[in-house]
Amino acid sequence: MAIQQKKHEMPTQAPSVRAHNFDEVALGYTEDIAVEEAQRCLNCKNRPCVEGCPVRIDIPDFIAKVKERDFEGAYGVISRNSSLPAVCGRVCPQETQCESKCTLGIRFEPVGIGRLERFVADRHNERAEASPERPTSNGHRVAIVGSGPSGLTCAGDLARAGYEVTVYEALHTAGGVLVYGIPEFRLPKRIVAKEVEGLKALGVKVETNVVIGRTLTIDELFDMGFEAVFIGSGAGLPNFMGIPGESLVGVYSANEFLTRSNLMKAYRENPTTPIMKGGRVAVVGGGNVAMDAARTALRLGAEKVYIVYRRSMEELPARREEVEHAEEEGIDFRLLNNPVEILGYSNPDDPRDPKNGSVTGMRCIRMELGEPDASGRRRPVEIPGSEFVLDVDTVVMAIGTSPNPLIKDTTDGLEVNRRGGIIVNEDGLTSRSGVYAGGDAVTGAATVISAMGAGKTAAHAIDAYLSSK
Repeated sequence: MAIQQKKHEMPTQAPSVRAHNFDEVALGYTEDIAVEEAQRCLNCKNRPCVEGCPVRIDIPDFIAKVKERDFEGAYGVISRNSSLPAVCGRVCPQETQCESKCTLGIRFEPVGIGRLERFVADRHNERAEASPERPTSNGHRVAIVGSGPSGLTCAGDLARAGYEVTVYEALHTAGGVLVYGIPEFRLPKRIVAKEVEGLKALGVKVETNVVIGRTLTIDELFDMGFEAVFIGSGAGLPNFMGIPGESLVGVYSANEFLTRSNLMKAYRENPTTPIMKGGRVAVVGGGNVAMDAARTALRLGAEKVYIVYRRSMEELPARREEVEHAEEEGIDFRLLNNPVEILGYSNPDDPRDPKNGSVTGMRCIRMELGEPDASGRRRPVEIPGSEFVLDVDTVVMAIGTSPNPLIKDTTDGLEVNRRGGIIVNEDGLTSRSGVYAGGDAVTGAATVISAMGAGKTAAHAIDAYLSSK
């Protein structure tokens, strides 16, 4: 039988419908579509796709199970290496990782590995009745700081090895960036909650509303009897451009904008934490977070949403799928443009005018691409005399984040780099004995799957460290 050249399309909501609701955009494969997509796999002997997976899922083996319609067997293969398969199947950039290594991709489109992982995980979660068996405790206690992808992965791997694990989360809901940073239409909260419940069934304890560095310090965790600590606190400190007008009413970091929508229910009709209703919105940046913020603004009722990015479409760092979805939904991409000032309303005759200090527009300058910079991408250069004003009343800055300095500032002997990332060795060990770190707290903002890989590496190292004790 001839191999189908293109991967099977993912069923989705129609753009005209989904642009006005927060329901998940992608609807998932059916059993028959999943089996047909699995049959495209060549089952290569050298398994290059596994090399492209940061958590080393045995991809050909799980796909072989899907071919045989042994869907639970496929889930068993995936879950040996991944604590969050339903999450990874939705948000991991497979196109630059496992699928980029797929041998089939040399001639045709690669196998839809991420779509198959999502299918297998969703099918299991819909049908699973029995909770996983809780391992026998080995008596060792480990604290995890942060319940994002690196923390949950580290917690899951240690719990399966018999460790008594407690996860400390600063917010009121476990999941970290998976729940506060990624919109419902891309990653439903019930999916994350289901994964967290699975870890709790293994014996993992989750303590919310605990800010490490304020409520408790790293030293106090050791005083409480924990023998090792993993820091997976993410990179929640937003970056700004430093241009005039960033303090105006109506200017948000993407972190604040998405957190208000995701966890604080700003999408409700009369929200207690409003962000915007209607109006014209500019989102500055070109990554996945910028796409999430722009598409969220559209669903919140914006009349017009712009993506303002200083490079061209070829340099846009967001996933192609997210960019295509945004374009289909009507997001206006203003590429090769860069903000230089955010303009505000001022009524000198009436200092009590409620509109004083609110955004009225954003002054931008057109760019062209020059010679490559240190990253290998062509450097954007301003075109003199090309300034113009974009008519907007809300601006969202989605230009990256940095690790919060709170833990560093309250922990003696914890070394960080000039960007605030915690310095670790190849095993995730910090400059403090028994303290490990991984994910965005080390690297700055990166992918979910790379954070999971760091959590897995640290769990293995913690196991070796405490076993030797």
